[in-house]
Amino acid sequence: MDISTDIWGQLAVEASQVYLSDGTVRSPFADTTIEKLPDKVLLHIFSYLSHREICRLARICRRWRQIAYDTRLWKNVSLRPEVSGLHVGSLEMLLQLISVRFGPTLRYIELPIELITHTVLHELSAKCPNLTHMLLDFSTAMQLHDFSEMQAFPTKLRYMCVCLSEVIFMEGFMRKIYNFINGLEVLHLIGTYEKCEEEEEEIYEVINVHKLKSATPNLRVINLYGINFIDDSHIDAFSSNCIQLECLAVNFCNKVTGSTLKTLIQRSKRLTCLLMNGTSLKSEFVMQAEWDKCALQELDITATDLSPECLVDMLTRIPSLKFLSAGQINGFNDSVLKQWMESGTTRSLISLDLDSSDNITDEGLLKFVQRQGHQLSACCLSGMPHITDQLWMSILPLLGNCKIIVMGTAEKLGVNIHVDQLMDTIASNCGNLERLELRWDPDNLRFSDKSQKAIDILRVKCLKLRCMVLSDGRYYETVKANFERADRITVVRTTTCCRVSPYHLLRNYNDLIFN
Repeated sequence: MDISTDIWGQLAVEASQVYLSDGTVRSPFADTTIEKLPDKVLLHIFSYLSHREICRLARICRRWRQIAYDTRLWKNVSLRPEVSGLHVGSLEMLLQLISVRFGPTLRYIELPIELITHTVLHELSAKCPNLTHMLLDFSTAMQLHDFSEMQAFPTKLRYMCVCLSEVIFMEGFMRKIYNFINGLEVLHLIGTYEKCEEEEEEIYEVINVHKLKSATPNLRVINLYGINFIDDSHIDAFSSNCIQLECLAVNFCNKVTGSTLKTLIQRSKRLTCLLMNGTSLKSEFVMQAEWDKCALQELDITATDLSPECLVDMLTRIPSLKFLSAGQINGFNDSVLKQWMESGTTRSLISLDLDSSDNITDEGLLKFVQRQGHQLSACCLSGMPHITDQLWMSILPLLGNCKIIVMGTAEKLGVNIHVDQLMDTIASNCGNLERLELRWDPDNLRFSDKSQKAIDILRVKCLKLRCMVLSDGRYYETVKANFERADRITVVRTTTCCRVSPYHLLRNYNDLIFN
């Protein structure tokens, strides 16, 4: 929201002017209150607030109510109270909001199941012509509304996220919108992976992917997250119709085995990002793909059961790999790391995540980082008890360009971690650092009474640091208090509510975000 620099300049000049009153130096504007600020300035201040806070401010006075209801403050709206959105009590109230408050400025909206009706969608189509991003949450649905009379749907959507239910079939709804969504570029289908119980239950294909792919030929980014019925045939379906495909994510779709990877690589010439975390990839299928002919730059194969032979075959054939997440793989060992490094295909690598790779030794990692560390923007070597502060003290001077670093394990160790020395080394060598996580158990962290000095140096030298994650304990409280005294109150967080990931470096990261 643009505010004229003249306003800020005028306020600065006024604040700097002083005069004498009863022998006391006072500004002529010492009695200025927030009510005297121009509407443009108040509007800018309100833009930093959540919609819940804006609604509370609307009760203060008539002027604030008018500013709070300015449509420029309502471009991105969530109506899901369980994820910090607004609670709308009735459909009538929502229809009034769409007409009066949202209007042509609305760009993004999130709707829960109770508000997804044909009248609401008609109103959005008619009153919000610039709506380009929509999230529809069916995850808690026991029954859909009747969409038989639906004749309209927003036509300018570029991003759509659909949170699926385990038991509700979506075809009745989807059939009505197929003609309106052929301009989609980003599609998220979110499954119920995180809600699954351990018991085996019957799996339903609640959305017809084969019909959906025919209606969305312009997709660039497809994210199929944690869907228990997604398999290789669905990947094949999308690759047969989406020639613009740049990024495919099938994280936690455990029926994906990789049997159609060869076809996917052959068809999708623009595919640069492939994310397959937690899938059931089989080595024989992966080795059949023509990796040497692909344009792939970003790959996530975390928590798959690929063999060392398969890993060597794949990594040594991908010519321009920039991003690799390959943690929690028993087959990833020193031999794989060495052959990959010697093949020369690591020359473009900028991000490496080997979380919980217990079969890689300190020596193997040290040799790799000594050769590649200068080019890394992200280095995540967490979850390995044998990787302690001693190795990190050796490799941190080689990670001068790193923006993201993750170290440590939640498992209790038999040795102590001297965290003050680590902070000094990070501050001295990693001035570009933006995100840092230390996962070590608080009982393993050793720090002295002089640790405040080490934290001060880190805070002063790493000015780009926006997120520092620590296990909850005495050291966390010490660091948090230090940053809060410097008015950087959002930087320090706990591992219980935040995790650092190299995904921030993905080219399509902003498109992959879903709520």
